[in-house]
Amino acid sequence: MTDTWTRRSFLLSAAALTLLPADPAVAAAELPDFPGDVALYRTAYRNWVGEITADGLWACSPADGEQVVAVVNWAWRNGWRVRGRGSSHGWSPLTLTEGTPSDAPVLLVDTATHLTGLTLESSHAVRVGTGVTLEALLTFLEGHGLGVTAAPAPGDLTLGGALAIDAHGTAVPARGEERLPGQTYGSLSNRVLTVTAVVWDEASDAYVLRTFDRAEADSAALLTHLGRALVTEVVLRVGANSNLRCVSRTDIPAAELFAAPGGDGRTLASYLDQAGRVEAIWFAFTEFPWLKVWSVEPTKPLTSRRVTSPYNYPFSDNVPTLVADIAGRMVSDAAWYLAPVLGNAQYDAAALGLVATLSADIWGPSKNTLLYLKPTTLRINANGYAVLTRRDQVQRVVAEFTDFYRERLAVYSALGRFPVNGSVEIRVTGLDDPADAELVGARAPLLSALRPDAGHPEWDTAVWLDILTLPGTPYAEQFLREIERFLLDSHDGTDSLTRVEWSKGWAYTEDAVWDDEEVLGTVVPASLGDGAWGQAAGMLDRLDPHRVFGNAFLDRLFG
Repeated sequence: MTDTWTRRSFLLSAAALTLLPADPAVAAAELPDFPGDVALYRTAYRNWVGEITADGLWACSPADGEQVVAVVNWAWRNGWRVRGRGSSHGWSPLTLTEGTPSDAPVLLVDTATHLTGLTLESSHAVRVGTGVTLEALLTFLEGHGLGVTAAPAPGDLTLGGALAIDAHGTAVPARGEERLPGQTYGSLSNRVLTVTAVVWDEASDAYVLRTFDRAEADSAALLTHLGRALVTEVVLRVGANSNLRCVSRTDIPAAELFAAPGGDGRTLASYLDQAGRVEAIWFAFTEFPWLKVWSVEPTKPLTSRRVTSPYNYPFSDNVPTLVADIAGRMVSDAAWYLAPVLGNAQYDAAALGLVATLSADIWGPSKNTLLYLKPTTLRINANGYAVLTRRDQVQRVVAEFTDFYRERLAVYSALGRFPVNGSVEIRVTGLDDPADAELVGARAPLLSALRPDAGHPEWDTAVWLDILTLPGTPYAEQFLREIERFLLDSHDGTDSLTRVEWSKGWAYTEDAVWDDEEVLGTVVPASLGDGAWGQAAGMLDRLDPHRVFGNAFLDRLFG
């Protein structure tokens, strides 16, 4: 983190990074015999918070799947590795590892320029290039009367990136709600019917483009591949679109919303029963979370404001000046003790902004309430875990987690340490039931955090828990390690189970992230159960025996 802080530091987007056209002479020298019809250039790489960066890397923009194959075969023959890049909206080192030098034999393959096809295959299926953004996909579906049950909040995510890490929204069935045809309460990966990827073909002694049906065994490893594959196109199962109402509240105390089960207050579980779609954003050192509750409403409720486009919380999408100034001072002056001030400023911005923008009660086609996060929002670190449990145990999971979080935060702050200055975010989803794909023999994604556990069929729900804090915050890793250990110990597979959220922070040591050997080598593989990790690793190695699709972190993770 630099000493000079500006508001723009929050807003740097990987998509805005300079692309430098390749000098033909330099390209010929450094990348001999590179496919001549593929656009080649140098570029920088920045992940979401700018903590994983690289400058001057070679990158290309294949026009179609066949050009992708040509690029991959060139990389294999020349000892290079290939990394697919979409919007770079992630935290973990699945694309690049920090410290990748500009002269590393690493080629970024941009999917977002040309791999963006959208075709309706049937009344409930759509063919999509993996460079398509979620906003573009949902807009296309909406135009055909189609949609999804839930989706991640950022619309700039590419579909390929979202599928690689089993991206999800927040949704379980409300009381009495039945799943509609073409819909799922699991991750986006659970919608895949076919997946087209670049894989090794022994007969031709080369990489080829191959399409896998969801019922084929190898598809199970490709549905959530963590960057150990390169997928160019998928066919997704979708369903009839719904109109959603989203009501925001900032008047329920955390002590009531996250209370231990057994009471009759306004608890998170009570809203789950009513609507099935909730999200709680609890700013650090505040007492009133921002609760969002989505409900399926075919017609506009009288008090709701109709919305015809997404991103209806401008006070969140565009960093308020006060919030940026406080955060800037915390970083530039090491004024980390201002964490409570920042938390309250963020809460005030939300509570006042909801009123000022008439956004506390909005209604419209699903896309317009599901997508609410722009790249201009506060750039902040996030850890992430999914706790698999029974639906009737959601409130217990949330209560125990928030009690531990609050207690540890109080202990740290009493010592003058403020490891968290962002928010706790809580979402709840169903699991990846392959039957939702409505395809005979469909496989469950082997590496999805929402993969059902064969030994515990009663676990039908996942509670997603994230803690956000500014990059460079002192004691953050130590604090988040304590949170991680608490979750792993409390939900150890006996009555519930903790899995990591691939795109975010996990495997903490006292002073680093993605670095705990026990979590990397033992806990993560074991958490998926039924030998799923070994099966997926074996399949991915067979589909890419030369490990063209990988990096140092993935080599370490997969062994």
